[in-house]
Amino acid sequence: MKIENKLKAMGLELPAAGTPPPGRAGAVRVGNLLFVGGHTAGAEHRGKLGADISVEQGYEGAKGAVLACLSDVKAVIGDLDKVKQVAKLLCMVNCTPDFGQQPLVANGATDLLSELYGDAGAHARSAVGMSALPNQACIEIEMIWRLKTKEPHLKNWRRSFVAAPKQNPRKIGRASGRERV
Repeated sequence: MKIENKLKAMGLELPAAGTPPPGRAGAVRVGNLLFVGGHTAGAEHRGKLGADISVEQGYEGAKGAVLACLSDVKAVIGDLDKVKQVAKLLCMVNCTPDFGQQPLVANGATDLLSELYGDAGAHARSAVGMSALPNQACIEIEMIWRLKTKEPHLKNWRRSFVAAPKQNPRKIGRASGRERV
């Protein structure tokens, strides 16, 4: 609950986790990695950078998109403190062709994650311009997280490979009359 307490102290709160359309998930866990699909900030952060909204408004939109991501992270793993590392962000900025300040907009996401997670919030990041985003969102963010623990049913997955019976290398290939040496 440490991360959620930090959010409250910052005057921020998580939006309700959305219900994705059939066949999709907001976030998918694979072992100790969590892949979070694209999230936007909401209706108050609509428009195109370089035309309709400022870099500062886009920066705030990036923070809102991270909060939406965090909602799905919590829905999947139950506790935001189970995060070991924010691994990767893809920040897609809705902008005019001549707009070149996508990294400044994406800094809203980076700064919030750094404030929440400290060194564990440091991540690889791409900030790219897009000619359009769904519902005219100013930014959409995808994330990859490294979690502190693996899924319980995958905890001992290596044992199944280690415990496999070993074959005698001299018996391999005998059917063809050849032996390995």
